[in-house]
Amino acid sequence: IRTPLNGVIGFMNILADTDLNAEQSEYVDAVRSSGNTLMLLINDILDFSKIESGQLKLEVLRFNLVALLRQLVGLYFPQATQKGLNLSIAIDDDVPRWIEADEVRIRQIITNLLSNAVKFTASGEIRIVVSAKQLVDAAGTCSIRFEVRDTGIGIAQAQLQQLFQPFVQGDSSTTRKYGGSGLGLVISKRLAEAMDG
Repeated sequence: IRTPLNGVIGFMNILADTDLNAEQSEYVDAVRSSGNTLMLLINDILDFSKIESGQLKLEVLRFNLVALLRQLVGLYFPQATQKGLNLSIAIDDDVPRWIEADEVRIRQIITNLLSNAVKFTASGEIRIVVSAKQLVDAAGTCSIRFEVRDTGIGIAQAQLQQLFQPFVQGDSSTTRKYGGSGLGLVISKRLAEAMDG
């Protein structure tokens, strides 16, 4: 499914680098943006299908947690700054800086939460808070808690039950105003559960 779309997006990028007039350039940007949005949707649907069919495989590797969080904040810093939002990280001292986990999936979850926070926060701040709880075992492992806190619009208590249902958003007007497939939080929840979260 992704291969032909990658071709479309790739050729749009090549076309964008040619000598185009202003109107043509605008059209190319619109097609490229639509292609990228479609790719995100396809990735969500494929991830969801993989999780639902039990085909999700975790790849546990050692990585630098601080470096990962800084990269993610760097991705959303321009959007947050444009909206006048303060974007920060708070990591408790007892959180290990090097951890063994599935970096790709942790990145995917936090990216989704940050994306939502930036999308639904008009003013104030977004903060990633990381804490740890030592587990009682010989290996000295710990449970790490990630939170993305924001001063955004929030969600009504009555809509919380729907929040983790596939293709459902808290409010039907949300899709029209903010966009989205209603899969991001479902995927994030299932990925966290796959990592014993």
